[in-house]
Amino acid sequence: MSISSRRTSLTVRYVGVASAAVALALGVAGTASACNIKDFSFTGSATCDQQSGNGVITVHDTDRTRPVTITVKDGSGKQVAQQKYTDSGDFTISVPWSAGAHYQVLASVQGYFDNQSVANGVTLPNTECGASAPTSPASPSAPATAPSASPSTSPSTSASSPAASDSPSAVASTSVAAVADTSSPSPSGNLAETGGGSNTGMIAGIAGALVVVGGGAVFGLRRRSASARH
Repeated sequence: MSISSRRTSLTVRYVGVASAAVALALGVAGTASACNIKDFSFTGSATCDQQSGNGVITVHDTDRTRPVTITVKDGSGKQVAQQKYTDSGDFTISVPWSAGAHYQVLASVQGYFDNQSVANGVTLPNTECGASAPTSPASPSAPATAPSASPSTSPSTSASSPAASDSPSAVASTSVAAVADTSSPSPSGNLAETGGGSNTGMIAGIAGALVVVGGGAVFGLRRRSASARH
């Protein structure tokens, strides 16, 4: 083998080794970059979903390696939610709402790492969260019915009071009428039944006149008899 051929062979070997080393370094660097848990972070704070009454946690990932599994645990270590994502973009997961509760969020990338904590977890706002209760259609009608019942009852009660106050006068008038009917003689009654009638005065006058006339006649007859004797 000539000296030039040996040099060419050595040069090729050196280039091959260098290329392999660079490729390995790039591969390791790329793998380390894709598997870094620091690529995961929270997008803002946890929010409240008023319709469901649950909290919503959003996790942001700067790397697009998929699939990714997000697991959420409460303060006691109990798993409360878990979801697997295959699409690119942020991860949104729903958790039970408890004012001021702290949740630990863990990320897993298949083939790279498993259940690594994202930052220091997330704490829910110390406020209430829940769906607003629907307004019952019967509620507005209840107040409308209650006032109408009160006025209708009051007038009837107040109206009954005057009626009650008028009852003594009615009783009194009835009593007076009864007394009047009892004390006054009945026009149609007989003297034998009532002790007098409506013509009693006139009859007594006529009888008195007849007595006077009769007495005068008797007196006159006596004088004539006495004169005739003499």
